[in-house]
Amino acid sequence: MLQFPSLEPLELILLDSPNLRRLANREPVELGDMQILDGALPPARIAEQALAQLNAGTSGNWCAPFLIVSGNAVLGSCRFRAAPAEGSVEIGYEVASSQRGRGVARQAVGRLLQIATSSGQVKRVVARIAPENIASSRLVARLGFVRSDTLVDHDGTAVALWSLPIAT
Repeated sequence: MLQFPSLEPLELILLDSPNLRRLANREPVELGDMQILDGALPPARIAEQALAQLNAGTSGNWCAPFLIVSGNAVLGSCRFRAAPAEGSVEIGYEVASSQRGRGVARQAVGRLLQIATSSGQVKRVVARIAPENIASSRLVARLGFVRSDTLVDHDGTAVALWSLPIAT
């Protein structure tokens, strides 16, 4: 089993609509006294996508980013990219560079897998990972994901498709 430096238990906090709008408009988010580490928040395009899906009636749990929080600090974000379709859901995650290699992404992805499994709607979880992102590829492989095809993503970059079947 992998050993990581000690972290306080991580919490996933769904980013609310007002803060999604702030992110989409490239304005500061309002998270009270939480410390937001550099690079921990999702980019504006993610907030824009989430807002569009929310406006179309998608549940926030399936499209809005979750903040990855430890103690009083936001360490990164993770999300489902859309509601499950035909039993499949795609995940994405980002961790502040200062927190990488500490098990933050592993714990966050584990929580996303718990949410997906408990929903009763998901039979397969998918992640698209740039082939040069060795750390992320190792992470999903350790969690049981299997690499299949290499695709050209919406932005024209090559990505490896990783998938994990969920036992029902």
